[in-house]
Amino acid sequence: MMEPLALYIHWPFCLAKCPYCDFNSHVRDVLPQARFRDALIRELEWEAARLGPRPLRSIFFGGGTPSLMEPETVATLIARARTLFAPTEDLEITLEANPTSIEAGRFTGYRDAGVNRVSIGVQSLDERALRMLGRQHSAEQAVAALEIGRRIFPRLSFDLIYALPGQTEALWRAELARALSLAADHLSLYQLTIEPGTGFEALHRRGEIVLPDEETAATLYEVTAEEAGRFGLLPYEVSNYAKPGSESRHNLAYWRYGDYAGIGPGAHGRLSLAQGLVATRRHRAPEIWADRVEAVGHGSGEDVPVDTRDRAREMLLMGLRLSEGVSAARFAARVGMSLDAAIDAEILAASIEAGYLVREGDVLRATRDGRLRLDALLGALVN
Repeated sequence: MMEPLALYIHWPFCLAKCPYCDFNSHVRDVLPQARFRDALIRELEWEAARLGPRPLRSIFFGGGTPSLMEPETVATLIARARTLFAPTEDLEITLEANPTSIEAGRFTGYRDAGVNRVSIGVQSLDERALRMLGRQHSAEQAVAALEIGRRIFPRLSFDLIYALPGQTEALWRAELARALSLAADHLSLYQLTIEPGTGFEALHRRGEIVLPDEETAATLYEVTAEEAGRFGLLPYEVSNYAKPGSESRHNLAYWRYGDYAGIGPGAHGRLSLAQGLVATRRHRAPEIWADRVEAVGHGSGEDVPVDTRDRAREMLLMGLRLSEGVSAARFAARVGMSLDAAIDAEILAASIEAGYLVREGDVLRATRDGRLRLDALLGALVN
């Protein structure tokens, strides 16, 4: 059977570059809506031609700031994807949005375009934190966007960043409870980290930004689980909480190591083709990507085969982030080798004894402590 497909569409433009952000996002005085709409459609058609009429389970508009796209652009892309692939009955269509007043006013247009789930980049409800993070919206606008999104869309998620300089347990608990009281279906939570090449990197190097220590950050993480639990949200992934049934089906495709196609500047994918599982990536620079699409139909380089060991490592890295863990049967079918053959038996035994991993029948899963140590754990675990 063909792997169901998750489709990611990247809109690379933002109003401003946030100082913590290392995503492929770019600021332009004038947004080239028509050119990039046409290029995205053409690359989508090129990808569909080689994939065939695959079942389409989700579409995700990410960025950048997809809520800077005209609703007509979103509608055209959704309609084309629906004709090129075979959409499932429960097709999930998510659009990331920033809560400025102008973008929030477009929500009705996105719903009419076919979007049935919105993910709002709130990041904080504290005015000082928003200014420090370089966000273009106020706390009041964030609250308004959540309230509007709740009315317009059947499903809503929002992002928050925690472990900010000077953030205390009491402040974080109050902020989180307020946000959850406004929109409590799905929460994505990210610890502030200093990424290379960002505006925060130089400030951190000069000591102008000091992050909370590991113990404080861990406490804030624990507070999140407590507050989310009060509103019925469960931690189904390391950084994501949801009411049962409200999990992000698109992101589950990544974590369950399914097939996903990436369209647009810098987008990447994992696709099952005749030659096996391949990694795809588009050119990052928006204008160069568009030039290539206009010339040859796509902006990607050569597909890179993903060998067995890399498939094993990737699937474990993604799957062990999930509370549900990794099925040995699914692992063998997707990777091409058994789970036992892929992992070091001694390291597995030691990890189970230390309380980092649990094996229950067909399923290997990480405990809470194990999920927080995945990178180090997998370096030793995978043969």
